[in-house]
Amino acid sequence: MIKKIDKYILLRLFTITVFLLMALVFIFIVIDFSEHSEDFTDRGATFTEIFGVYYLNYIPEIIRLISPLAIFIACLYLTGQMSERFEIIALKASGVSLYRLLVPYLVFAFIITAAISYMDGFLIPDANEKRIEFESKYLQGKSEQIDSNRLFRQESEQSILKIGYYNANENTAYRVDVTTFAADSIKETLYIQRMNWKEEKKQWALRDIDKRIFTPTGYEYVSIDSMDTTFSIYPQDLARTTSDIYQLTYPEARKYIRSIERSGAGNVGTPKVQLYGRYAYPFSIIVLIIVGFSIASVRRQGGKGFYIAAGLAVSFLYLVMMKVIEPFGGSGEMSPLLAALLPHLLFLGLGLGALYSVRK
Repeated sequence: MIKKIDKYILLRLFTITVFLLMALVFIFIVIDFSEHSEDFTDRGATFTEIFGVYYLNYIPEIIRLISPLAIFIACLYLTGQMSERFEIIALKASGVSLYRLLVPYLVFAFIITAAISYMDGFLIPDANEKRIEFESKYLQGKSEQIDSNRLFRQESEQSILKIGYYNANENTAYRVDVTTFAADSIKETLYIQRMNWKEEKKQWALRDIDKRIFTPTGYEYVSIDSMDTTFSIYPQDLARTTSDIYQLTYPEARKYIRSIERSGAGNVGTPKVQLYGRYAYPFSIIVLIIVGFSIASVRRQGGKGFYIAAGLAVSFLYLVMMKVIEPFGGSGEMSPLLAALLPHLLFLGLGLGALYSVRK
C-alpha cells in the first residue's frame, strides 16, 4: 500500500507543479510584456525578436526563480487536501508515520533540486546572456554596468593601471596610466590616450603613448604612435555588470571571481554572494517542502484559505530575508557564503522545528 501512496504523491506533486509553473510563467510574461511593450515598439523590436529571443530565453530563468514557490504551493495544496479528506489520519492509524509519509516529498524535492542546479549551472547562463543582450538594446534603464570612470586595476605585482573612462560597448579605454614599480621606486610610466581590445589577437591596441623611463639621474621620454601589447587585464575585468554572474556557468563564474581578485578590483563580495546564492537557491525547494508539509499535514480551521495565506506569508518572508541579507555579504559586513546560506538555514530550522512539533 505504501508504494502506491508514494507513486500517488509523486505523480500529484509533479502534475500540480507543472500546472503551476505553466500558469506562473504565462502570468509573468503577460505582466512583463504589458510593462515593456512601449519600449519594445519605440526601439523597433520585432514580434520574432520579442517572443523568439527575449521571452524564449527568459523562460528558463523564470522557471528557476519560481520553481521553489510552485513546488511549495503544490506541497501545501496536496498535503492540505489529504488532511481535509482525513487521508493522513487514516494512514497514521494504519501504522504509517508522518516521517515515512514525508519520504516521497523529499524524493521529489531532491530530484527537482538536482535538475534546477544543473540547469542553473550549465544551461540557463547562455539563455541569460541572450536575454540581457536584448534588454540592453531594447529596454530603457537596463544598464547594469558597475563602474566606467576612474578604474584602478593591478596588472601585475609591479604594475598598476588607472583608466579615466571605459566604454564597454566598444571595449575601449581612454586616458590610461600604467605605472610600473621596481622595489620602492617607479621604473616607468605609460600615458595612453586610447586603448582598444582586439579580440582576434587577444591583445590591446594602444594609441598615442607617452612613455617615461626613470633613471637615477632623471627620466627618458619616448613618444610612440601605436603598439599592440598584452596585459593580464581583459575586457571582462573592466566591463563589470551586476548580472555578470548570471551569464556564466559555475566554472566560468569561479574563474571570473578569481580574475576580479587578481586584477585588484573592488566590490568582490557582490559576485561572490551572487554565486553562492546560485549554489544555495535550488536547495530552498527542499526547505520549502519540509515547511509546507509541516504546515499542511495537520487539519486546520480555514481549510484551503489558511494554506494559501500561510504559503504567501512564508514565501514573502523567505524572499525578503534573502534580499535583505544579501547586501551585507556584498559589502563585506558578513561573509558572502554566510549571507547566501543564512536564510535557507533559518527556514530549514523553522521547518524541522515545525515538523518535530506535529503529532506523529
